[in-house]
Amino acid sequence: MTRLPQIALLSDGRRLHLQDGPIDLVVEASGAAGEVHAAYEAAARRFTGLLDELCAELPELRTAASERTSLKGVVARRMHAAVAPYASDCFITPMAAVAGSVAEEILGAMREAATLDRAYVNNGGDIALHLGKGKHFSVGLMDRPDRSGVMRTMRVDADDPVRGVATSGRHGRSFSLGIADAVTVLAATASRADAAATIIANAVDLPGHQAVIRAPANELQPDSDLGTRLVTCDVGALSHDEVATALESGAECARQLFDRGLIEGAVLQLCGDMLVIGTKDIEVQRSRPLVLENAVA
Repeated sequence: MTRLPQIALLSDGRRLHLQDGPIDLVVEASGAAGEVHAAYEAAARRFTGLLDELCAELPELRTAASERTSLKGVVARRMHAAVAPYASDCFITPMAAVAGSVAEEILGAMREAATLDRAYVNNGGDIALHLGKGKHFSVGLMDRPDRSGVMRTMRVDADDPVRGVATSGRHGRSFSLGIADAVTVLAATASRADAAATIIANAVDLPGHQAVIRAPANELQPDSDLGTRLVTCDVGALSHDEVATALESGAECARQLFDRGLIEGAVLQLCGDMLVIGTKDIEVQRSRPLVLENAVA
């Protein structure tokens, strides 16, 4: 490793910021002061060098997943495990689960080092959660992942099976094959949520529609793991029926994943319309979310 990551407390003195290349994490833990300090030190130690571990296996991480893998790193193998359930049905690479897998790894290091009441690791909207007995988080649902603002919130309680939240869509950091503004998935882990959000967002689509502008992924980003596959660049005006058709396509995919036990729920959004699959009731929007990307409070 030829550089050191950026590691510092944010101005509120409660949250830790970890940044190295494309990885940008916001971490918050609550509990006894000594335990929180130990957790943050553990997060910083595990974060240092993590990007290099992933880069060492990047060629295989950008290759279509199969049932077996020769990946060695613990995070790389977690990425593969998250996408493996979809490998026989569609093209997907382990990179589809990178953000959630990294968040999960850092949270795991914190939990091994300290006893915490609550904690989260937010990797650009893909979030790994820890909840002690009787604790909860309110998770904000974005109307689209590239701008601030929360449409609704959803409460995750300690007794719920949800410990991971991820959002995907055509406005996010990665390319999408579909046209969803945002698909937020709740799952048992952040890596699983990340992979599933990609799959469902791809399924929200109107194949061949003239209002949908697409381009080969590698023309927009030469090293994209999607190669020559067409990704969505822009979406023009759609009728109400067209929006409903696209959302229903994604919703059917989400229902299948829910029935297979791969997700605990999903919220699909397109052009101001929303469908909720398998989740608890969405709460009224809070007046001031504490974190803007999939707000956690």
